[in-house]
Amino acid sequence: MKARNLVRLAGILVLVAAAAWVDWPENPGLHIGPVNLNPRMVQGLDLRGGVRVLLEADLPESTTITAEQLQVVREILDNRVNGLGVTEPIVQVAGQRRVLVEIPGVDDPDQAIATIRETGLLEFVEVDAAGRAGLLSGQIPVITDLVTSASPSTAEPSSSGSATAPASEPSPPAASPTGAASGSTPTAEPTQTPFAPAPRIFHTVMTGAVLADAGVSTDGFGRPAVDIRFTSEGGRLFAEYTSTHVGGFLAIILDKQVLSIPQIGEPITNGEGQISGDFTYDEANALAIQLRYGALPIPLRIVETKTVGPTLGQDSLDASLVAGLIGLGAVMLFMALYYRLPGILADLALLTYALITFALFKLIPVTLTLPGIAGFVLSIGVAVDANVLIFERMKEELRAGRPLQRAIDLGFSRAWPSIRDSNLSTLITCGILFWLGSAFGASIVKGFSLTLALGVAVSLFTAITVTRTFLHLVLDSVRLEARPWLFGV
Repeated sequence: MKARNLVRLAGILVLVAAAAWVDWPENPGLHIGPVNLNPRMVQGLDLRGGVRVLLEADLPESTTITAEQLQVVREILDNRVNGLGVTEPIVQVAGQRRVLVEIPGVDDPDQAIATIRETGLLEFVEVDAAGRAGLLSGQIPVITDLVTSASPSTAEPSSSGSATAPASEPSPPAASPTGAASGSTPTAEPTQTPFAPAPRIFHTVMTGAVLADAGVSTDGFGRPAVDIRFTSEGGRLFAEYTSTHVGGFLAIILDKQVLSIPQIGEPITNGEGQISGDFTYDEANALAIQLRYGALPIPLRIVETKTVGPTLGQDSLDASLVAGLIGLGAVMLFMALYYRLPGILADLALLTYALITFALFKLIPVTLTLPGIAGFVLSIGVAVDANVLIFERMKEELRAGRPLQRAIDLGFSRAWPSIRDSNLSTLITCGILFWLGSAFGASIVKGFSLTLALGVAVSLFTAITVTRTFLHLVLDSVRLEARPWLFGV
């Protein structure tokens, strides 16, 4: 029996050491070959700071917006926000026309807002030399024959470069529209003509609907660029067009703004291309996100924007940590005073519980919010609940004249049904809360239920395994008759 308890103690000490290493704030991480373990505590919007944006459909009130459309908007926005590199964003439908987006830890809120609300309509437009000069100089507005998002099958290549259209007000020039497509040869920029050409309607060869993926890379000069990969249908259309228009120009236009107008130097048949220009890395990444996750089915406008500063978040975190330490200290003090030596051993198990739980928060990782901290503090009380049941059963067995070692075993075995049922009911409740939070976008409920469930699961391990091991190792050699006060009997 003693040898088995020593083996358990060795395993517990190894687990505690690993948890303490993960919990260490200055943890440098672990790098072994392809393994890169860098545990860190992920803080939510209310602790870390960030931006909360409420978006509404920018359509007349009489326009019917279906639940399916809002769900598509939510999924696209969620993908775009995740593409920004932030952790655990919250995107949820709010009512019948609105979507709420919470982005913790963003460095540039304005860029994040611009990325998630852009429609992201990419067009590959056929132009001739004169049209290229007018578009690059800003003297010709970007007007295409695309009325709605045409499918790839309807966007057939055309041999005609452009068509005339009634005059309209020119749009402002796009920023830094120069660049080249993969497999093409860039040409010198044209000089501005002394007269204003008539507006023209340019033919859209195909749209971003034929894109399969987009990512950030560098061009031949080491500048940030966007690599694009077409679907099989898009690759076929792109290959057909570039094969029949060698020497021509193909404008790459996003939301009616010219990105680049490269010259087609050779057929591009590998289904891939590159959008290059005067991009910063963040601009290239934002463009790749918009292209990768498609256009929004409905336009959006900003109803409300709220920025949570990191100072407020740090103050909330400090206050929450103080509350958690007070709660932990109060519980440990009660256990030590009321249950004496077994209570002190339970306090050691409680410290083990805290180390393991925080390590799990960092390893999963769990986004820590104020409700999440409340769930953890509540789980501290749940963690000692099992010990209270066990110790009370032990005291009953000791009063009945059982030997100490036998009383410990009976206390655990007879208290187990109550411990199992109470913790199982708590876990079921946490599961229901988490499901409801996911279904209705109540992120506060999700954070609370998740941290509480983790705390309950870890408390079962520490109460049944850790506390029992400590009790046997310390109390098996103690004579109860000589020191009954140590057990509160």
